[in-house]
Amino acid sequence: MIYLDNSASTFVKPKQVIKAVNCALTKYCANPGRSGHKASISAAMEVQRVREKLSSHFNLCLPQNVVFTQNCTEALNIAILGLAREGGNVVCTENDHNSVLRPLHHLAEQQKISFTVAKQSQKGRLSVDDIKKHIKPNTYMVICNHISNVNGDIADIEQIGAFCKKHSLIFVVDAAQSGGHKKIDMQKCNIDLLTLAGHKGFFAPQSIGALLVGENVLPSPLKFGGTGTNSLDPSMPSQLPERLEAGTLPTPSILGFGAGVDFVEQNYDNIVLHLDDLTTYLNYELSKLPVDVYTQPENSFGVLAFNIPGFDSAVVANHLDSRGICVRGGLHCAPEKHKALGTTKTGAVRVSFCCFNTLQDAVRLVNEIKRFLRQQKMI
Repeated sequence: MIYLDNSASTFVKPKQVIKAVNCALTKYCANPGRSGHKASISAAMEVQRVREKLSSHFNLCLPQNVVFTQNCTEALNIAILGLAREGGNVVCTENDHNSVLRPLHHLAEQQKISFTVAKQSQKGRLSVDDIKKHIKPNTYMVICNHISNVNGDIADIEQIGAFCKKHSLIFVVDAAQSGGHKKIDMQKCNIDLLTLAGHKGFFAPQSIGALLVGENVLPSPLKFGGTGTNSLDPSMPSQLPERLEAGTLPTPSILGFGAGVDFVEQNYDNIVLHLDDLTTYLNYELSKLPVDVYTQPENSFGVLAFNIPGFDSAVVANHLDSRGICVRGGLHCAPEKHKALGTTKTGAVRVSFCCFNTLQDAVRLVNEIKRFLRQQKMI
């Protein structure tokens, strides 16, 4: 099997991630921070070390402001719903995932907020000018997808962040696809809330995400329950991370996340170069075929989307699956992006590499696409 659906979830995990998860299941099984005995304290200390790794990796400064979530979707829901302002306006982008669009739609349906979708004015990149034109007097938040999970389009988050800071706007960045592949400095980019999917670019197990919260924002909790602190108080704690972390934490997934951060930091340059090589090769080879490619050559971040004219993306994805190659067809939970690409009826075939894929994997994919084209007498 050749697995090329890493934007959904990485399949191959580094040995150190597997080791960290196994260690958590054998050594750190106590409930972290919920008891006063040594086993609970030891587990809590391991979880704290992962907060510190993430804080350092993204230059957050405050490790306690690393909040663990079930996934990036939950992190985005906390950011959007937990900071909603009655009568306010939010600007998001055409690249955003349904984990942004649906919470915003929910708030708009309840007539609590309005929201505006910013469109890209240039191919492959969303600029600060695309955001500026949609700012209204009641706009309080800008949400920006860093790298599109559909076709790898990128946003200028440093310029957008500077604009948001100048105009006192909350800046939320969805780094589900860029975390682990692009260096992100929360201070430099003036990011107030950064959301992560641990099981993608950081090779963690599924069902672990993170919300990194800046110093000037404090979302209201969406979940309520035990935190191990202030148990007599009927309200959730005011301090982070307890304010947003009700219930038992998934220690094995968190420690796997931490090991994934270590792996990325140790191999970052090689990861970036390898993804660039594979994506560039695939884009070049597909450009020679009767195939519609939706990824700009300069956006070589490991994600490439294409279609074969006259065929639904699911048909092509199923053909590749029958040949032992895993890609994803469909709409990828990003309807506004598909409207922009003109692919709402067919979806798009998405290929997403990770650092464990080889050039031979990409060559095999190209050959199987050619096989399909020959079968349809298109080449």
